[in-house]
Amino acid sequence: MTAFKRSLFYLKKVAMPNIIRRSHSTLLEAHHKIYKTIAWQVRSNVWRPPTDVYETEDSIVVKMEIAGMRDEDLEVAVQGNLLLVSGSRFDSAERKAYHQMEIPFGRFSVGIELTVEVNTENATAEYKDGFLVIQLPKEK
Repeated sequence: MTAFKRSLFYLKKVAMPNIIRRSHSTLLEAHHKIYKTIAWQVRSNVWRPPTDVYETEDSIVVKMEIAGMRDEDLEVAVQGNLLLVSGSRFDSAERKAYHQMEIPFGRFSVGIELTVEVNTENATAEYKDGFLVIQLPKEK
């Protein structure tokens, strides 16, 4: 390889990135879009609790992590081949200035498709230690 080809190869490897200059109004628009996105995420009352769905030999088991709730805050229903779990988790009415907010509050609703026939008459639901565990026995 000649010295000329080697220097071209070297220049290609260390090429400078493109610099994009934006006007002040474009930067303000971008700032407003980011602010609206963040503000919506912080104020939104829509949330979905972490949910595991697994199948054993005898049943379908649904396990949801929903700490800080009471039994009366939860509703579980089966409609056709759909398990519906909904409820509300409320924040205290105390006014706060959050530095970090990761715990969702408000109403949630989760729909889980049941892929096998289940016996809803013998289904159980238990809320304990922040977890809701629903056991749906399979039809025989």
